[in-house]
Amino acid sequence: MKTMKLLEVDGALLAVEYEAIHGAMGMPVVLLHANVADRRMWQGQWDWLATTHPVVGYDRRGFGESRTLKSTPYSNVADLWDVMDSLGYDRAVLVGCSMGGRVAIDAALARPDRVSGLVVVSPGLSGAPAPRYGDSVKALMDAISAAAAQGDLEAKNELQARLWLDGPLSPPGRVDGEIRRLFLSMNGSALRAANPGLASEEPSAWDQLEAIKAPTLVMWGDLDLPHLQERCALVAQRIPGAQSLVLQGTAHLPALEAPKAFNSALGRYFESLLR
Repeated sequence: MKTMKLLEVDGALLAVEYEAIHGAMGMPVVLLHANVADRRMWQGQWDWLATTHPVVGYDRRGFGESRTLKSTPYSNVADLWDVMDSLGYDRAVLVGCSMGGRVAIDAALARPDRVSGLVVVSPGLSGAPAPRYGDSVKALMDAISAAAAQGDLEAKNELQARLWLDGPLSPPGRVDGEIRRLFLSMNGSALRAANPGLASEEPSAWDQLEAIKAPTLVMWGDLDLPHLQERCALVAQRIPGAQSLVLQGTAHLPALEAPKAFNSALGRYFESLLR
């Protein structure tokens, strides 16, 4: 049974959900969400993972059910350690998407002794070179900035769904139904949330990828932003021994779009850890 608690950290209450079914003897798995989502993006992975692993998901500051008590500087990596410590987990496999992937990579570099495995999906990357966008992607991003400047959060939410859920070069509304409604709910909540404060910049991961020791799987969708696809391929090449996988027909959130294919890839990764 899932259990939810509010974990008090400096300046915030983090909504932490966890489950350790009797007989789930694998290494704990911590699920780290994207910046346009919250812990609900992993709903297609939870029950499957929980049969064999203790599972943890939490909303970062400014997302989901987490609450800001005061706007204050903070560290996403320190918050991750606080979540793990609160559950008594010295080590865990980190599974992160987008900004969640950035947190996972920063954590693996900061404390390799606490990260037994690393799965990153179109990860953000501290210190990475600034991207160059094609005209169509830039036009969509400019429209998002214009909606934000006008305070039109509903329009911004819809445009971000086009960028991150559909994929910037895909037809608008490519992903519809319950998945789209969930995206708009998660991202809409984040857009309306109180400012939690400034997150600290971790040391450049871009300059340290070769130092990552955890067994790593890098995944991305073939409909994601072109520069992210190129960067993911390079990240997989630079991390020693990393596996890589392109999930066909998905954009930035393949775990949400294609949970069966995503879980199958995760299953193969976990099997590789046992060899």
